[in-house]
Amino acid sequence: MTEAALAGRLGGLLFFPVTPYGPDGSLNLDAYRAHVRAGIDAGAGAVFAACGTGEFHALTPDEFGAVVATAAEVADGAVPVVAGTGYGTAMAVDLARRAEAAGADGLLALPPYLVVAPQEGLVRHYTEIAAATSLDVIVYQRDNVTFTPETVVRLARTPGIAGLKDGLGDLELLQRAISAVRAELPGSTFRWFNGLPTAELTGPAYRGLGVHLYSSAVFCFAPEIALAFHAALTAGDPETTATLLDGFYRPLVELRNQGRGYAVSLVKAGVRLRGLDVGPVRPPFTEPAPAHLDRLAELLDHGLGLVKR
Repeated sequence: MTEAALAGRLGGLLFFPVTPYGPDGSLNLDAYRAHVRAGIDAGAGAVFAACGTGEFHALTPDEFGAVVATAAEVADGAVPVVAGTGYGTAMAVDLARRAEAAGADGLLALPPYLVVAPQEGLVRHYTEIAAATSLDVIVYQRDNVTFTPETVVRLARTPGIAGLKDGLGDLELLQRAISAVRAELPGSTFRWFNGLPTAELTGPAYRGLGVHLYSSAVFCFAPEIALAFHAALTAGDPETTATLLDGFYRPLVELRNQGRGYAVSLVKAGVRLRGLDVGPVRPPFTEPAPAHLDRLAELLDHGLGLVKR
């Protein structure tokens, strides 16, 4: 797939489905099919399978392949399916090839495992991933991976690397990278993504930089709220945007910040609250505290009320 092919297909809300498990802890692919189908039917612009919200870190290579293949089967070409990949370079290359064989349309390259690498090493790492398959790669900047603007230009020049997802939240650094790519590669189709947890909270700020695409974890369990916010943000409706930020997203982030791993476990709990049994999170994550689940249910009811007024 060429850079333009994936870049041109990505739009709207980006859906990062959770990965369901059965009572014995194994994959529940029937629940996953239902989850992915519901998201596509609700209006997802793309499916990002086996990524952060999908507990990429907790899947075996065979489970990873099964999850990606199931997402591709359900999507059936209606929307692109982008699969996670990561760990060290050799493992990331292996998973990239598994994703291609499973029918993925692109890759989201998560940070390499544990290490803090120099810029040259990061370029080599992502270049090898990009060269391993015909799939385009979106590089995820977060945690132990921070790129200089010069490095981002090098990545944008690399065949097979189609975009950068920012999970750092350093808007000055991101603006410098955007400016550098714009100056050095005029007319480039390189894409930019807001990849912060609960990205809606920072959506207006990122939009000011020209970054319109973002991953929505809320879409997993409350597509009505996520779509209403996206529509308001896209239409330049500050009143609705503020209502949803103040009444739902900010309180949700405050709840999310009360527990480690809540960016995933709260989302999975939200899916269960809406009636689909996707099971618990796998270790080392843990389930939210009972009081926090009660608060999530309250916020969900309130947020749904805001969009139904």
